[in-house]
Amino acid sequence: MKNIEISDSIRYIGANDDELKIFENQYNLPNGMAYNSYLIKDEKVVVMDTIDRRKTDAWLQNLENELQGRNIDYLVISHLEPDHAGSIKIFLDKYPNTILVGNAKTFEMLPQFFDINPDIKKMTVKEGDTLNIGKHTLQFIMAPMVHWPEVMVTYEQTEKVLFSADAFGKFGIIDDDYDWACEARRYYFGIVGKFGASVQVLLNKAKNLDIKTICPLHGPVLTENLEYYINKYDTWSSYKPEDEGVLIACASIYGHTMEVAKKLEEMLKEKGVEKVVLTDLANDDIDEAVEDAFRYSKVVLAASSYNARVFPPMEHFLTKLRDRNYQNRKVGIIENGSWAPSAGKCMEAILSEMKNIEIIEPMVTIKSAMKENNIEEMNQLISKIL
Repeated sequence: MKNIEISDSIRYIGANDDELKIFENQYNLPNGMAYNSYLIKDEKVVVMDTIDRRKTDAWLQNLENELQGRNIDYLVISHLEPDHAGSIKIFLDKYPNTILVGNAKTFEMLPQFFDINPDIKKMTVKEGDTLNIGKHTLQFIMAPMVHWPEVMVTYEQTEKVLFSADAFGKFGIIDDDYDWACEARRYYFGIVGKFGASVQVLLNKAKNLDIKTICPLHGPVLTENLEYYINKYDTWSSYKPEDEGVLIACASIYGHTMEVAKKLEEMLKEKGVEKVVLTDLANDDIDEAVEDAFRYSKVVLAASSYNARVFPPMEHFLTKLRDRNYQNRKVGIIENGSWAPSAGKCMEAILSEMKNIEIIEPMVTIKSAMKENNIEEMNQLISKIL
């Protein structure tokens, strides 16, 4: 991993985990994960978060190298999720005189994870409190439910650095060359997506700050074109489509429904739709599909009937959307059934639990395999969804 220097006083001490293939036992990692932690050296020395215990040894070595013999005065705990707080107990065993800095919820939840001496030194902060450490001053900003209740972010007033907790994070090691938006979008909607209203509250607070650098707990340190990243978060957290286009999400058993989906893709492109994405829910990464559903303005769901309901990959996809507050979209439905089509009603029932979803009527019903009359029905669907 390349050396990352935020400034003369603020140093990166995190670690890459390029061996981890699945994050939180559910999200695929094509390029590992970064666990970020930072050190601020002034008259007082502050560590900004620990990291996942998978990489505790590497983190402690990075910390020791940067300390150059100095003592640590404070450990700021932004977020107690184990990928960030997993090394707190080991850290305290090594640096027992450190003062823990957190909010009331932090210290309420901390004993749930660790057996820590109740007399440990701690500083409880609330919204707007500051901590002067010399030339630098830390300002604490509460960010509950972005995406846990104890989360807070920290703004360093002198160098104008926002330590943003999980906000603005992404999948991948810190120095990968993957597109930020793609992996940050998948990370956001997978992990934070349900809590858009809370993210909006945090963004409104951030408007009052002069931010020059964003230091998240995952992904790269952001130093340029910060408006781009902030605007992405504003779009995502307000559940607005990011791009005009159509996602075709297909759950096919034997291939007949997929043939319909591919035909629809062809017809949309013939109509001049530039961005058409077809995903196979039975075989493709489900979280990539969730990402694309939030990204594009329209969705067409194509699924086979199964056990008087809908083929399970589609049900799984829709419940993931529902649980992440999917809303503000036009949705077309194509169902397939050989004797008693049930997929459409099942999909409509799950969609009815979401906000501001416009379902295009009537749905297209395929009886086993696509026929000529279905082509005309699909043309009508296209005319209404565009």
